[in-house]
Amino acid sequence: MNLVIDEKELKFLPVTIDPDIVSGAPVFKGTRVPVEALLTNLEAGLSLDEFLQNFPTVTRQQAIQVLEFSKATLLKLAKSA
Repeated sequence: MNLVIDEKELKFLPVTIDPDIVSGAPVFKGTRVPVEALLTNLEAGLSLDEFLQNFPTVTRQQAIQVLEFSKATLLKLAKSA
């Protein structure tokens, strides 16, 4: 199964991948906060508001964009299965 992610989608994603920032882990643009921290916090039962309080350099809009992208990607996977 191949999943194609449109480059336009990636261009507007509020994420940076730079080998000099957090060893190349995807981070929220303008921060050093790994995107994985959002998912890990939500998985641990924290609310989005709690995550944003813990990581004030991440905006609500950035977090929601990442979650919407994740949702859309999973839906594409389901459709291609």
